[in-house]
Amino acid sequence: MDKPVSALRKLPSVDEVMRSAALAEAVTRYGRSAAVTAVRAVLGEAREQGAASADVTEVARSAMARLEAEAQPNLKPVFNLTGTVLHTNLGRALIAESAIEAATVAMRNAVALEFDLGGGRRGERDELVRDLLCELTGAEDATIVNNNAAAVLLVLNTFAKGREAIVSRGELIEIGGAFRMPEIMSRAGAKLHEIGTTNRTHKKDYVAALSDKIGLILKVHTSNYRIEGFTKEVSPRELAALAHEHSVPLVNDLGSGTLVDLTRFGLKHEPTVAEAVAEGADLVTFSGDKLLGGPQTGFIVGRKALIEKLNKNPMKRALRVDKIRLAMVEATLRLYRDPDRLAEKLPTYRLLARPIKEMEEVARRIVPVLQEKLGAGFAVKTTPCTSQVGSGALPVETLPSLAVAVTVSGRGGGRVLTSLSNALRKLPVPVVGRIEKDALLFDLRCLENVDGFLANLSTLNAPEAA
Repeated sequence: MDKPVSALRKLPSVDEVMRSAALAEAVTRYGRSAAVTAVRAVLGEAREQGAASADVTEVARSAMARLEAEAQPNLKPVFNLTGTVLHTNLGRALIAESAIEAATVAMRNAVALEFDLGGGRRGERDELVRDLLCELTGAEDATIVNNNAAAVLLVLNTFAKGREAIVSRGELIEIGGAFRMPEIMSRAGAKLHEIGTTNRTHKKDYVAALSDKIGLILKVHTSNYRIEGFTKEVSPRELAALAHEHSVPLVNDLGSGTLVDLTRFGLKHEPTVAEAVAEGADLVTFSGDKLLGGPQTGFIVGRKALIEKLNKNPMKRALRVDKIRLAMVEATLRLYRDPDRLAEKLPTYRLLARPIKEMEEVARRIVPVLQEKLGAGFAVKTTPCTSQVGSGALPVETLPSLAVAVTVSGRGGGRVLTSLSNALRKLPVPVVGRIEKDALLFDLRCLENVDGFLANLSTLNAPEAA
């Protein structure tokens, strides 16, 4: 039954609340219009709930709380304790401090983005990083777009629009978000000419496919999966010789892409960009925000004449990067000039190469605090685990790591752990772990701000464990 009109009239008016001293700070911080909207929303909810009365100060505080909640950014920092270093859903690579500083300078100032300071005329933004890319890869020329999918799209549109692109069937990859190589080809205006079988493709398959309809041969590095067992593929060097013999460009899409030999960090070797160039690829495409450890970008390096054609494609303008990312890319690439200290300065390799001893020190600080916070119904202990690189890089390679494991004994333990995981994601800085084998695991590989993590736990409302 609806509340009597006389009862609803006991609620303060919007004007009364707006005139109150309790709402003055809200108006100052968020503006009068936003404050009015919040007050109306609070009063509207009170009417819907049948409130007979409400204090002006109470309404003002509720409106202030609403405004504070609405002011929180949607893009929140989180503690990545998943064990995946380059987690696509959590933003992939952390940016080096030098790159962050460079981005800040670019944001706060006018910069010579497309202005030749020497000649006093218009310049090209790619020139800001071209020399560094060529130096680090051995390529004749280089260009940059907003991600590697865009790099592949631009290459296909430039050299295979209305023509065919030869790809081994075993290399028709799908990347995150159900984004498939054949679909990129279609959008680029190229016709897919797939050859071989899922597990075996021979040189004769490429030879049989070559004709005057072919725009390019595309070699795709299967960075996010492996086919093992009875397999066969044609090496990039062999493909390069075949492509050049038939005057067709060979494009090697490395996907994640790396500029250094990963074995120096205890990882399995991945083909480097410099190796792909040396093996004869006419163009090599790769990402900036994965193993390279920079911001989201896509790089294309290779023969100068082909890069010039790419830059003349009108699509290039739609795919270009802004001054902020260019500043970060330049600063990140400069770190590769000193590969011996790369792990000290680049977060991606610092985390991938992190020793177990460091994680043990972190665990010693976290375990007792977390145990006290959760209570006797939970068991908190350290346990060995494995981390992974992530973002499609080294898919079968794992890294020995250490985790803090939270378990609950008795019936309903799984439900309690799910509730705890949900509560952790609602903290001021959400904590993201993983549930595995009846335990909530916090992989410590990526946890460096221990003080911040412990302070964050102070607001945790943990569920009851039987």
